Amino acid sequence: MRKQFKAVALSLALAFAAPAFAQDELNFDAYREMLADGNPAELYEMEGEELWRTARGPKNATLEQCDLGLGAGVVPGAAAQLPRHFADTDRVQDLESRLMYCMETLQGIPSEQIIKGKFLKDERAKLAALVAYVVTHSNGEKIAIDLSHPKMKEMYALGEKAFYYRTGAMDFACSSCHSQDGKRIRATQLPNITKPEGAAAGWGSWPAYRVSNSQFWTMQHRLWDCFRQQRTAEPIFASDVTIALSVFMAGKGNGAEAVWPGVKR
Repeated sequence: MRKQFKAVALSLALAFAAPAFAQDELNFDAYREMLADGNPAELYEMEGEELWRTARGPKNATLEQCDLGLGAGVVPGAAAQLPRHFADTDRVQDLESRLMYCMETLQGIPSEQIIKGKFLKDERAKLAALVAYVVTHSNGEKIAIDLSHPKMKEMYALGEKAFYYRTGAMDFACSSCHSQDGKRIRATQLPNITKPEGAAAGWGSWPAYRVSNSQFWTMQHRLWDCFRQQRTAEPIFASDVTIALSVFMAGKGNGAEAVWPGVKR
């Protein structure tokens, strides 16, 4: 079924992409508007909903009792309040790490299987579909993460430090690309994450469907690729540094409307 979803998504992407890029390589904003009513990420959301309700894993259980922060099984609005501190783990978790926790505790699917897996493969691919399902039910909600807990404050500070930390062969930091207005890489406008509106634009539009490769990328995938492009060591999936960067961006963007899932070049 996943192959069918990908085939349809690719067909939709190509059908829309040809006229948009033929006219103007930098006309992606218009292209994004064209896809707004038929975002191929809907196909991943459908798969995610099916996975949410399907009994799987060694425990043969569904995820319908997964607590994403608003109570067992409550999905609407949950993504808009993540990352957050969870009392049951005494950890700050983003959407991906919380879903991994639920998959392990409720279904018996080891987190290591996802952490050590490959993007868009096997259980990591299923996790991405679950992310699409959950964030779709916070589309249009205001970003509202609670920074009052001491561990959330610690993660925000760590995320801010990581944002400005220069590393790798190119001596790049996240801030090298995301701390000024009006920057672009090819057809992509880079949000200035040092400002609330820029942080909201960055955080509130990922995860997203990427037209250039017909793939659905979670925020964890996006952050991993940012490190890769810095030519530095790529982070472990769902590691503290990636969650901290998410806390920093979401905290900066608090109060803005999320547009989930996004559509990207």
